[in-house]
Amino acid sequence: MGNSSTLMLRDEEIEEIMSETEFNRNQIVRLYSRFLSLDKKGQGYLARDDFLNVPELAVNPLGDRIVDAFFTLANDNEEQQLNFRQFVKILAHFQPISRSKRNVLNSRKDKLLFAFKMYDLNKNDYITREEFKVILNSMVGANITSDQLDKIADRTIEEADADRDGKISFDEFCRAMEKTDIEEKMSIRFLN
Repeated sequence: MGNSSTLMLRDEEIEEIMSETEFNRNQIVRLYSRFLSLDKKGQGYLARDDFLNVPELAVNPLGDRIVDAFFTLANDNEEQQLNFRQFVKILAHFQPISRSKRNVLNSRKDKLLFAFKMYDLNKNDYITREEFKVILNSMVGANITSDQLDKIADRTIEEADADRDGKISFDEFCRAMEKTDIEEKMSIRFLN
């Protein structure tokens, strides 16, 4: 890919990305164009600020958490930048689940892991009552009282916390989300 955003994708790169993500050639080219438009400094990678400048994320109350989950899933080394391939792999989590093709990047479990990472603020693989309250507060803001917020957080933790340790593990999160249509809720229709 190189460091310059003016480089074009090579056919072999497109083929590799197609096999890794199930995106088709046209979708990859469109995503590359979007990547280049977000990479305003032409560095060949996207930083947090590049994502936070996306209008849809800027106005989303969970925009910062979504961006954080992007970087958490893409980088084990806490590097706060995404190259094009990492960008596409993260977006592959949001493809609708296909009945005919298996995309290893957008299974139900992978979609749930992305959602879990949004709630796990301190990245210790658990969601605590306080973490849940922070996220809930960012979603509802001043629409509920502090007492109501506490009650919702307490009830949610109580219902999901199967082992009664006061926090929600990823497995407990998955069980709590069993009846949620996460496949539909966490899917983006990518144009061909």
